[in-house]
Amino acid sequence: MTVSAPTSERGSWAAFAVCVAVAIATILDLVKVNVTLTPIEETLGATSSEAQLIVAGYVLAFGILLVPAGRLGDLWNRKAMFIIGLVTFMAASLLCALSWNATVLVAARLLQGAAAGILMPQVIGLIQNLFQGQQRGQAFGIFGASIGLGTAFGPTIGGLLIGALGNELGWRWTFGMNVPLALIILPFALKLIPGRQKHIEGPGKRDLDLVGVLLMAVTVLFVMLPFVLTTGTDADDPNRWWLLLGAVVFGAAFVWWERRYLAAGHNPVIDFGLFRWASYRYGVIITTIWFAMMPPTMLLMTLYLQQGLGHEAVVVGMVSIPFAIISAIVAAWTGRYTFKHAATLVLVGMIIFAVAMFGMMAVGIWGNAENSPWLFAIVLGLGGVGPGFIMSANQMRTLKHVPLESAGVGGSFMQVGQRLGNAMGIAVAASIFYAVASIAPMNGSVPDHTDPATAGIYQDAFVAAVWFPIGLALVGLLVSWLDWRVDRRERAAGTANLNLPR
Repeated sequence: MTVSAPTSERGSWAAFAVCVAVAIATILDLVKVNVTLTPIEETLGATSSEAQLIVAGYVLAFGILLVPAGRLGDLWNRKAMFIIGLVTFMAASLLCALSWNATVLVAARLLQGAAAGILMPQVIGLIQNLFQGQQRGQAFGIFGASIGLGTAFGPTIGGLLIGALGNELGWRWTFGMNVPLALIILPFALKLIPGRQKHIEGPGKRDLDLVGVLLMAVTVLFVMLPFVLTTGTDADDPNRWWLLLGAVVFGAAFVWWERRYLAAGHNPVIDFGLFRWASYRYGVIITTIWFAMMPPTMLLMTLYLQQGLGHEAVVVGMVSIPFAIISAIVAAWTGRYTFKHAATLVLVGMIIFAVAMFGMMAVGIWGNAENSPWLFAIVLGLGGVGPGFIMSANQMRTLKHVPLESAGVGGSFMQVGQRLGNAMGIAVAASIFYAVASIAPMNGSVPDHTDPATAGIYQDAFVAAVWFPIGLALVGLLVSWLDWRVDRRERAAGTANLNLPR
């Protein structure tokens, strides 16, 4: 076994800062693009389908590359994969900023998403490699806070750039800002990130398993594609759902191949043995539910405030600022407790956010056009305590017992759950919202806010659609309670540190 060279505590935290900066950049580009779509359509003449692909292309490529890139980083070298991903991300961002037509922008977004898919599993693997025990909990606390900030502030950053620079320069700099950021990060990454790591040694233990990689990628593609291409409008092709049948076929083939590959003495892409551990099994389910619930909630609020009540994009983007700040502070603070109390923190966080979801519905029912942004900001600010508990604690709980040599692929499978949950949740929530809002009076291609009926119809659409993330919150609460019970039994039996399979 090749062991990583010792890294000082100061050096570990410096390398961690580099990882966090890159993680924030990849998450920002997942969410900040939403407010740029209308300016892109106006300046590039992009069609609605091309605009959808600008969002969907990034999500698709991100999700497909996660597990293969995580596996390659585990087997080969996470630092090398990190540098490759960062340089590719920078080049793709520059191409996005300079795109001369919508087709080029779609292609650039695909490349940018692939780079993000390469980067994120290396970030998680490096955190596992840099820290142990209590320090790992603190690191994941800060990591969770950073992801929360990126998710919440993304639309605000995009809106501010467009407001300050105008439509065309604004959307171009929304992508172009990644170039100077990457140029700053790159020399620090080369110097600070450790180049050596633990590897599984032995015959067949360092095979890449190209067949498994391909089957996994096609399965993820077929699962995600019908959801990311769902807009909730009449333009959606119903035949896209047949792709899910292909996902079942390729998924079954993937499981069969991986078991056969393992039986032959090789190391497969996914170690299904990880799912025998309660912490990993429940953790992946919780993170998938969380990302099927939280981003759609933000989307529904944005659609309601912007389209239904006529608020400006910058105002709508600022509504989530209290949520971002509070969740980040709480996540960073709870990091010191996640190593011992992760399951309890996740359960409490789910309870808090479920209550906040009912508060969001109450604002939708009783709030008016003038006070709704303030009321949403207050409810989200209080509810931000929930994700502050959940994000860092669930990350720690899930990966606590994953071997270092499998940290990249173990963490990347969580990320696949996030991307799948994100795509599915947004597709379902948006479909419900637009199905109800489709009867609203229109002034050309935008809602007619001079008609008193508009706000009421969009209010009904928001309330109907928000029941979906509320239902997911209740399911997440049940799963986190089951995980908490397992944790309690382990502690009572004196096996908390062993995390025996359940």
